Amino acid sequence: MILHCVFFSFRQDVAPEARHDILQELARFSQTLDGVLSFDCGPNRDFEKKSQSYDSGFVIRFTTREALDTYAVHPTHQALGQQLCDLVQGGAEGIIVFDLDTAA
Repeated sequence: MILHCVFFSFRQDVAPEARHDILQELARFSQTLDGVLSFDCGPNRDFEKKSQSYDSGFVIRFTTREALDTYAVHPTHQALGQQLCDLVQGGAEGIIVFDLDTAA
């Protein structure tokens, strides 16, 4: 199983509605693909005070690496990814991604 973890901070001028909308679009899209088990998103609460540079994120749970690869090259993912980059502090450079290979 692959956990695709994406962390970022929205630009301060991005309206709450725009933040919500892009995450909902990513959720809707991911759920249309084979091999996607779940999509979870939300604000970073940073209870341990170790990740202040990131205010938001999402995690997609994939059954296999191949399912993640299909998602990664899909034109809809690429378009939504560009939209997210446009809303994030620092653009693409402001996004951190962890792909964790886990035992189910």
